[in-house]
Amino acid sequence: MPITVLVVDDQELMRMGLKMVLGAHPDIEVVGEAENGATAVSRAKELRPDVVLMDVRMPVVDGVTATGRIVDAGDGCRVLVMTTFDLDEHALGALRAGASGFLLKDTPPEDLISAIRSVAAGDAVVSPKVTKRLLDRLIAEDPGDMRDPRILDVLTAREREVLEQIAAGRSNAEIAEQLYLSEATVKTHVGRVLTKLGLRDRVQAVVLAYETGLVRPGG
Repeated sequence: MPITVLVVDDQELMRMGLKMVLGAHPDIEVVGEAENGATAVSRAKELRPDVVLMDVRMPVVDGVTATGRIVDAGDGCRVLVMTTFDLDEHALGALRAGASGFLLKDTPPEDLISAIRSVAAGDAVVSPKVTKRLLDRLIAEDPGDMRDPRILDVLTAREREVLEQIAAGRSNAEIAEQLYLSEATVKTHVGRVLTKLGLRDRVQAVVLAYETGLVRPGG
């Protein structure tokens, strides 16, 4: 079965271009499009695509709000946000709302296709290092948007260490080297961290590590 995609962007030319790029791959099928967040939510509910390719700055309902509504609906749609700037605060809002990651709009077509395949398979495609840089800037500017650090009390000391390493943007292999563990053990710890904290992927883990103060901007 092909990966089904809903294309959401307020610019018709952008939607047309994305559909042409995606349509050239037999394992991807564009099942619909939307020009704003409100339409995106209703079309996602109707079509239940595997991936929603979401613009963030749109009229009527913005992409951040639409992302939250789509994710909260629980229909299994995963959202991949596209933005113009890599330090766009709207992209961070979309990640907090449950997006599986974000890409720049000037991403090469082959990288876009790879990202859609990864998201459909349940992975996050945004680099944690990019998310870390985004959080560094925004939390330094607005430290009031924090969460109760006691939510991390469910983690063991080792799991907290692993979460700190994830927040630093390190891969499982790099964490294994840093903590003198096997890569399989690190993978197990990462899975437990995500499960205990109710997180979808590593990107949300990075966000939470910052919002609880486990790691600090510039740290």
